[in-house]
Amino acid sequence: MQDRTRKQALGLLGWIALSFAAAAIGGFASVNAGDFYQQLERPPWAPPAWLFGPVWSVLYLMMGVAAWLVWRARGFDGARTALVLFLVQLAANALWTWLFFAWREGGLAFAEILVLWALILGTVLAFWRVRPLAGALLLPYLAWVSFASALNFSLWQLNPGLLG
Repeated sequence: MQDRTRKQALGLLGWIALSFAAAAIGGFASVNAGDFYQQLERPPWAPPAWLFGPVWSVLYLMMGVAAWLVWRARGFDGARTALVLFLVQLAANALWTWLFFAWREGGLAFAEILVLWALILGTVLAFWRVRPLAGALLLPYLAWVSFASALNFSLWQLNPGLLG
């Protein structure tokens, strides 16, 4: 394998691994999420608990590929703002899981997911400027977090005793 090809392959694996590391950090907070989710009064449009894992797995993979495309196009120094935004939104993503599932702070989780949504939108726009495909790969993530924001609000309102 040529050095350039090896560097690109390692870069792809690195960005995907970083995305899944954020998933793992959130995963520690959501070890009992399925049981907790079943205890919650849910709106009729709430998805079943089993759906979250597959959806998030695909989204994290797409996030990693999107970041790699931006890194590949300009390197970290050439796309610093876009990639730092990406890293900040990854941290915010992991924090939400702790707020909602581990600490059961529905109101704080809702406020934080709104910040996450804005960070994702900023990342989409920044990625789009570097490589439109990278921005497009984040649109399903933005859509899912939009839905998750409405679900977070609804669950918080329906379960004040469980979600402070």
